[in-house]
Amino acid sequence: MKSRPIILISDITKIYQVGTQEVRALDGVSLSINKNEYVAIMGPSGSGKSTLMNILGCLDTPTGGQYVLNDTDVSKMEDNRLAEIRNKEIGFVFQTFNLLPRYTALDNVCLPLIYAGIPKQERIERGKRSLENVDLGNRMNHKPNELSGGQRQRVSIARALVNTPSIILADEPTGNLDSKTSIDIMHLFEDIYAKGNTIIVVTHEEEIAQHARRIIRLRDGKIEHDEINPNPKLVDF
Repeated sequence: MKSRPIILISDITKIYQVGTQEVRALDGVSLSINKNEYVAIMGPSGSGKSTLMNILGCLDTPTGGQYVLNDTDVSKMEDNRLAEIRNKEIGFVFQTFNLLPRYTALDNVCLPLIYAGIPKQERIERGKRSLENVDLGNRMNHKPNELSGGQRQRVSIARALVNTPSIILADEPTGNLDSKTSIDIMHLFEDIYAKGNTIIVVTHEEEIAQHARRIIRLRDGKIEHDEINPNPKLVDF
C-alpha cells in the first residue's frame, strides 16, 4: 500500500523585494514527500534550496501556492502557530549544531519538550533515552565545549528526535565535520531512516546526497530533476 504524502506543496512561489527589483527565489515548485522517504535537496548557490528548506521547515511562508504538512495547510499561518507546528512536526539538524553553550547535552536535548509543555521528569527520561539512542548516554552532563564536533552533531540529532517529529530536516549536517565523522553521522541517519523516520537533507555535497533514496535538484527557483536514486550509498551497520 502506497504511503500518504506527509508533505504536499503545490505551485509554491517565494518573491523577495530587493530595492526596486523582485527576486523570484522559488518559481512554481510542486512536490510531494511520503512518510519514511529519505530525500536530498541539492542545487547551486541561488537555486532556491535554502528558501525551499525554510518553507518546508515552517521557518517562512510562501508568497503563493499551498503547503500541506501532515494534512494541515500551513501556507498562510501566523508566526506563533507556525512555531507550534515546527516544534511538533519537525526536528531540525543544523550545520552549526545550534546548541546553547551553557547548557549540558541533556538540557539542550530537552529544550523542545519544554516548549511542548512536557512535565520535567518525563522531559529528563525522554532526553536521556534520545541521547542513548545516538550513543551519547555517557556524555549527557557534558557541555558543548567538552564535546567533539561529531558528538555535538549527535546531540543536535538527539534533540531533533526527542519530540518524535514527523520529519527530520537536516541543513548541511556534515558541513563542519571531517570525512570520518561525516560517515558516522550518515550512519546515524541510515539508522534513523531504517526505524521509519522521514528524512530531508539539504546539501551541496554530492557524496552526502548519494545516501538518500531520492534526489531533488533545483536551479533558478525550479525543480530541474526529481529522481529516485537507483544506487544509494549505504553505510554498513
